[in-house]
Formats: sequence, structure tokens, C-alpha cells
Amino acid sequence: MEPDRKQLAQLLPLLPVLAELGRTEHVTETAELLGVPQSTVSRAVARASAAVGTELVVRDGRGVRLTPAARTLLPYIGQALTEFQAGLDLVRNESEVVRGRISVSFQHTFGEATLPLLISAFRARHAGAEFRLSQGARSTCLAELASGDADLALTAPVAAPGKNLGTAPLYREPLHLVVHHGHPLARQRAVRLGDLRGEPFVALEPGYGLRSLTDALFREAGYRPRIAFESQDSHTVRGLVSAGLGVSILPPGGDAPGRLVRPETGNLGWVEVPLDSALAFRVVGVSWRRRKPENEPVAVRLFRELVANEGPGLLAGLVRQGNRVPQ
Repeated sequence: MEPDRKQLAQLLPLLPVLAELGRTEHVTETAELLGVPQSTVSRAVARASAAVGTELVVRDGRGVRLTPAARTLLPYIGQALTEFQAGLDLVRNESEVVRGRISVSFQHTFGEATLPLLISAFRARHAGAEFRLSQGARSTCLAELASGDADLALTAPVAAPGKNLGTAPLYREPLHLVVHHGHPLARQRAVRLGDLRGEPFVALEPGYGLRSLTDALFREAGYRPRIAFESQDSHTVRGLVSAGLGVSILPPGGDAPGRLVRPETGNLGWVEVPLDSALAFRVVGVSWRRRKPENEPVAVRLFRELVANEGPGLLAGLVRQGNRVPQ
């Protein structure tokens, strides 16, 4: 291989790292944006400097400073990456085949309808795309997103946007009081938070999005609930309420088992009642790490765009269903 060709072969895999470092001039921030360890960025810079034959960065306090050689190269690096990305998009759009794996972290309550609807709409257009799914508490979902283990996170409340975090709200749904079908409050048209004072409360554990919302509701009402049980799953919460072991606050449960009382289930059964509170709702949304266009896989970008732009329309039926409280 000719010397110039050999030098290019050594440098090409390092161009995305150099481009991002040129923008941030900070190794830690570059690593976070690219979703790689800091050591990977440092080694990439060292290899690039060796291939070019001159230093590209020098230490400057807690950060780094680009050398004149690096500043000369950066415009060419950006142009090369942009043109290569355009060529990739053209080839993939022409073949109408989008491949790759999309990692989504989501809260348990979105596994029955919200996420399946979004994936179904995407797979109808790009059947070759694969998904890696991870579910857990809201804090877990956002932690996986920050570490790079997830490309997108579906949470409620939706995360606040930031310098390195993009977000988009998808829909808003009410929070209802869930009580045993024989509970005196089950026959009310609406319930105030003050009416729950002294009632045993079935809560999700700290770290879950719903826990933070119910904590805020009770703070607004001026008291702390008497927590009888804590769970990691809303289905378990409904089950405990169905057995008359407490009351809870949850998003609409649709036609989940337990709404109707049946002989074979004894006295189990639950009823949803609207809450008379301006805070009794949650905003469901998607979050993603901001990346340079050339660093975001095509499949991830297309799914992110579908969710953020078309998600509210695709999920509108869930919103209408959630605003109905069967009696």
C-alpha cells in the first residue's frame, strides 16, 4: 500500500472522534456525546497524531487545545464526513432498506401499547431494522440513555431537554384514583386528594416516574400518604388494590383483568375515579442523546424522527381511550 493510502486508512476510522473533539475541545464531553470511554477518545487522538506526523491537541488546564495543524484539518474532516453520510443516505434510500439495531429503554407501562404501536409503524416501512428493548424505572431508562446503552428512552414525565439531550413530548394522559370496587369512593364522580388522607396507599418504588408524580400530588395536598405497599410494577399495584389492600393513583388501565368482578375471582376488582387536581396527569415523551449527524446510525435517526414527528398522531387513540373512565 502506498504511504499516502496507508495514512488515510489509519485516519479514516478516527475522523468522527476528531470532528467531535474539534467542536467540544474537551475529552470527557466528546466521550459522552459519542457514547464511548474517555480512554477511547485519548487513544484515537494519539493514533491520529502519529499518522499525521504532528500533535493535534495539547493539554490546556482540564481540557485540551487544538494545535494549528488540527484547526487546518478540521474543515476537511467535517466536509468528508458530511459527503460520506450523504452518500450512505442516498444508497439506503435508493434501496429502501434500513438495517441496524435500535436500542430503546422504556418504562413498564409503555410495553403493552405505546412502544408496540411505534415499532409497528416503523417496521411497516423498514422491515430490516432490529430492536433491542430494555425496560425499567424512569431513572434506569435515563441512566441507560446517558451511558450510551440506549439510543432512545420512553419515559413519563418526559426528561427536560439539555445541551446534550433532545426530547419530544408525545401525549398527555390523566392520572386516576384506583380503588377496590366496594370502596366508598368507588361511587364518586371525582375525588379530591384530601379525601385520601388516612387511606392505605399502594405506591411504586422511588425512582419510578409515577412515584415522583404521586409524591408531587400529595405535597400539593399538604400531607404524606400512609404507604401500605411499594411495588415495581403497576400490574401488581392494581392487584393489591383489587384485593382491597389499599388505594393508588395510576394512569388509565383500559380493559385490564380485574376491572370486572367475576365469580371465579371472588371479591377482586378495581374501579378508576377521576382526580380533582390540576396536577393529575403525566406527559409521556421520548429522549435521545444529541449527536452529530454523521455519528447517528441511519436506523436510529429514522426511528427517532418517526417517534418525535409522527408519534403524537400514531398514539392519539391511546389518549382518547385514557380520557374515558368506564363505570
